[in-house]
Amino acid sequence: MAQHNTLRPDLKHIADQIKPGSRVLDLGCADGELLAWLQANKAVRGIGVDVDVMSIVACVEKGLNVIQADMESGLQSFEDGSFDYVVLSLTIQAMHNIELILQEMLRVGKVGLVTFPNFGFWENRWQILIGRMPVSETIPYEWYNTPNIHFCTVKDFDKLLTKMGMKVDKQVVLHQGETVDFLPNLFGSLALVQFSACAK
Repeated sequence: MAQHNTLRPDLKHIADQIKPGSRVLDLGCADGELLAWLQANKAVRGIGVDVDVMSIVACVEKGLNVIQADMESGLQSFEDGSFDYVVLSLTIQAMHNIELILQEMLRVGKVGLVTFPNFGFWENRWQILIGRMPVSETIPYEWYNTPNIHFCTVKDFDKLLTKMGMKVDKQVVLHQGETVDFLPNLFGSLALVQFSACAK
């Protein structure tokens, strides 16, 4: 299998969680970087979804199956249980209806994989303490031009999943591409959460 050194750090960890031959739906797939790697190296059957025209063009040029759609209204185009994994990478913080998209992810897929900037990271806390909105590697925008509308911490996201009857199967917190094991909600700048529905 080819090395995934060229993938963005969070995408590397997502790729590690996905089993060969799986059915994968990549929401907010951007230029298709993850799907292209998974198809080439893990023989997944994948579909990407994005609203941006240039992202769609980039995916088509890579030979990927992609749909232009706004995820905010749900995933009605897909039947229940259509996928093994549904990925939402560095997108959830820019969405209006987070609960709807999480519900839809586990309706159409068995497992959800979400990555997001951890607002609880100590540098973010420090910037707020000195009276500034945080700007960092994982939150690179100024307050006046950011697409992000919902910031959360690792603990906040875990709490939301519990409230919605979902469970964390695996959680990896990173900083500069490296795994953070000690006080991850404080020292990790980026979170990856693998989750599924609680047994009824």
